[in-house]
Amino acid sequence: MKKLSIIIPAYNEEKTIHQILNAIKEVTLINNIEKEIIIVNDFSKDGTGTAVANYISENPSLNIQYFEHTVNKGKGAALHTGIANAKGDLLIIQDADLEYDPKEYNILIEPIINGFADVVYGSRFMGGRPHRVLFFWHTIGNKLLTGISNMLNNLNLTDMETCYKLFKSEIIKNIPLREARFGFEPEVTAKIARLKGVRIYEVGISYYGRTYEEGKKIGLKDAIRAFYCMIKYTFIK
Repeated sequence: MKKLSIIIPAYNEEKTIHQILNAIKEVTLINNIEKEIIIVNDFSKDGTGTAVANYISENPSLNIQYFEHTVNKGKGAALHTGIANAKGDLLIIQDADLEYDPKEYNILIEPIINGFADVVYGSRFMGGRPHRVLFFWHTIGNKLLTGISNMLNNLNLTDMETCYKLFKSEIIKNIPLREARFGFEPEVTAKIARLKGVRIYEVGISYYGRTYEEGKKIGLKDAIRAFYCMIKYTFIK
């Protein structure tokens, strides 16, 4: 494995995009793996584009690829753009906020490097890492959605909705993905589960969740859509 593609879907992240990029810059990956950062600006209404342009000009040594949507399409659509343009052997999803810590990339990479896994999920509900105490009903909803996904796909994940999903690139690039918004998580999980011989692992990660005042975007309608997608993609390829 020579390169990790880090896909960052960004929507109105002007205030935090430089912080997450700084955190990624500071990470040294195991086995001398290089980093490729792919930012997809999903038609932000703030200064996200300018903030990224400034950061690129100030950090010319970083391999940053930047793409913009001309209309707002949703997180899933931004991920589709990032995946299509990724050049790395491995691919990980990174939200543009500060909820997930890039220092933990190596935790997800290790099972693949050691020859055990093809896909690794970073679970917010495993292990003893820091986890911000926030919304009760979000936790219940997450566990419910994960449980239904497990039943439909015959898996035993603890956190299907996690942002941190690491793939061997040849696997994720060959999956036809349709969901444009937050339905990406149940869709990709259902489609990965159906692939013969693909080994899915889970590792514990930390989680520094945001409140809605701090910029959190997912809500009830996204949970309903996720439930619909789980049923839909159990039967549709």
